[in-house]
Amino acid sequence: MITYVWAEDQKHQIGINGHLPWHLPADMKHYKKETMGHPMIMGRRTFASFPKVLPGRKHIVLSRNEDLAKKYADNKQVLVLPSLDKLNDWLDQHKDEKVCAVGGASIFKALLNRVDCLEKTQIDATFKADTVMPAIDYSQFTLIKNEHHDPDSKNKYPYSFLTYIRKGEPIQNG
Repeated sequence: MITYVWAEDQKHQIGINGHLPWHLPADMKHYKKETMGHPMIMGRRTFASFPKVLPGRKHIVLSRNEDLAKKYADNKQVLVLPSLDKLNDWLDQHKDEKVCAVGGASIFKALLNRVDCLEKTQIDATFKADTVMPAIDYSQFTLIKNEHHDPDSKNKYPYSFLTYIRKGEPIQNG
């Protein structure tokens, strides 16, 4: 089961210069809760944006960079796959477990037809950004959770945690 885990602003923006455009500790806590214990699929730039290999999660990195593959060849927490075909093969072997796609935009776009669940943090603000979330046809999904939060001493912006599940079966490799 593929689950997207991401945050976006009111203009569907998700990043700037390889980083999040905002500081929202509640979203980081939510991200950890959703991904802990589950494999995470990401592109090379998303992987590079992490300060270190995140504990308790296998990192599946889509990259043709051979140096990256060599660097992590002996690391059981990191698997570098060189192509979308190899990623789809890996996903087919893990279709009965929760797998979190965490970005970037090219990963989200590539897996749109396979995603089963959306875990979105909607930030009720707009930021300067250079990366936009690919368009999702929300008519294909049912909203099952909408948890709104007002700003507080640690979280400057209003935000909502939204959970959607796909209606029917995903299209798979379509």
